[in-house]
Amino acid sequence: MNTVRDDAGAPPAILGGPPIRSGGPPTWPVLDDATSEVLHRAAGDGSWGLYQGEHSRELSERLSTLHECEHVVLCASGTVAVELALRGLKIGPGDEVLLAAYDFRGNLQDVLCVGATPVLVDIRSDNWNLDVEQLEAAITEKTRALIVSHLHGGLVDMATVRRIADSHGLAVIEDACQMPGATVCDRIAGTWGDVAILSFGGSKLLSAGRGGALLTNDESIVQRARLYSHRGNEAYPLSELQAALLVPQLKRLEERNQQRAGAVERLINECFSGPGLQAFANPHVGDSQPGYYKLGLQYDPHSFDGLSREGFAKAVRAEGIAIDAGFRSLHRSHSQRRFQAPGPLPHADEADEKVLVLHHPILLGATADLDQISVAIQRVQQHALSIRETLGFHC
Repeated sequence: MNTVRDDAGAPPAILGGPPIRSGGPPTWPVLDDATSEVLHRAAGDGSWGLYQGEHSRELSERLSTLHECEHVVLCASGTVAVELALRGLKIGPGDEVLLAAYDFRGNLQDVLCVGATPVLVDIRSDNWNLDVEQLEAAITEKTRALIVSHLHGGLVDMATVRRIADSHGLAVIEDACQMPGATVCDRIAGTWGDVAILSFGGSKLLSAGRGGALLTNDESIVQRARLYSHRGNEAYPLSELQAALLVPQLKRLEERNQQRAGAVERLINECFSGPGLQAFANPHVGDSQPGYYKLGLQYDPHSFDGLSREGFAKAVRAEGIAIDAGFRSLHRSHSQRRFQAPGPLPHADEADEKVLVLHHPILLGATADLDQISVAIQRVQQHALSIRETLGFHC
């Protein structure tokens, strides 16, 4: 159990003071009656041992209905789902695939896995997601597809992506792994793509420890994906027990997404709208409601007496709040021989150095939990110079 502390005069936990959340961040996945019941029922009826059973069918049907798509391929991870999507689209050697220069590294590695060339496009300055205005300049006669991810509560203008892709005859793989059930430009995240990708990893909003899904209305994509992955049996399966655990979570997804969105709105008003910590902004196109697996923040060390991003994150984590650095930008974490870039990537450079992310479980907490975030940040800011000088966290 967490003890709420607001010792105004106490030093921050990283300098020996008492942490604001003595029990640390909330655990995930949450324990609830619905998932416990699923586990007990599966143990009793033996459904946990089936290759394909009622739980997989129900999960597929619910995902199909939510995304208004005909075909759902359940698989072992979101990373596998991206690879299967590329193979289903017949992407291979000699082809180019566009993606944001700040993205999950598995997406770039999946492009390499099928023998194609990743082409990195810079990101927006306000939300560090793909800058759609840079797409046209990156398209060549070899371009076959785009991978478009919505990251850290940031959305991509998918209506524009779709228009550009259609005008050039390109396929779109929409990575909604971080925001299942979110709304992007009046539609559910994933439904703008020729293929949608979901992840059910252990920390995700829909969690089965591992797992993912590919969703599409194109039967030929599914046939190619299954031809590749079926080798006497399914090479990259989602188990029946994992599917069983996901069904009750999917039933509560909309409710929990709304709760997380309300918590983020409050946090932005209270502590994530200033120059030091700025929440990712989004393009105002249609009706959109982001999902919040991570809440992305743009960090300015100058507002914290030159305390480095890593030092800030470590100090806030010491208070029991789960804030971490974001991804490495792809062009900074991979050899230049492994990708192409049509131009400089200044905003991806900035994101590599300044992204912070708040992990989602606390967004389902009470008002007091959200207040602890504000108090922790204030405490670190008040003592930023001491933290920097004492522990050496200089920019």
